[in-house]
Amino acid sequence: MYDTILLQGASDLFASAGSAEVFLLSRLLFGFVLAFMGLNHFMMTDGLAGYSEAKGIPAPRLATLFSGGLLIVGGVGVAAGAFVAVAAGGLAVFLLLSAVTIHDFWAVPEDQQQDEMTSFLKNTVMAGASLAFLALASAPWPYALNVSLF
Repeated sequence: MYDTILLQGASDLFASAGSAEVFLLSRLLFGFVLAFMGLNHFMMTDGLAGYSEAKGIPAPRLATLFSGGLLIVGGVGVAAGAFVAVAAGGLAVFLLLSAVTIHDFWAVPEDQQQDEMTSFLKNTVMAGASLAFLALASAPWPYALNVSLF
């Protein structure tokens, strides 16, 4: 019964005027900002790896490159509507983990707390958006490639 209701509701998900275009805009803004952040991981690898090392992240250079790739692939995946469950799920996990391990505002000197808290909150909000996209991953998206592993 619940599956039937879910499938019937999914067909109406983007039926209201402009909702498909607004959803596309949200995907593009979200995805391309994250992809750009991922590019920064490659353009500023040494600085970010040093920061990660100072935070106690193991293999900081590899972690920086891996996270950059994850941000690029995940961001483009959400923007294009391709492999959304993997893209959005991976982004959510990464953003939550990095919020707690990298942006631990509660464990830094007072003069660094505001910057770290801002980054923590930014990652948390983006993780929430990733989870929202993940929740919608099974519905067909307008203006999307709509390809998935499942």
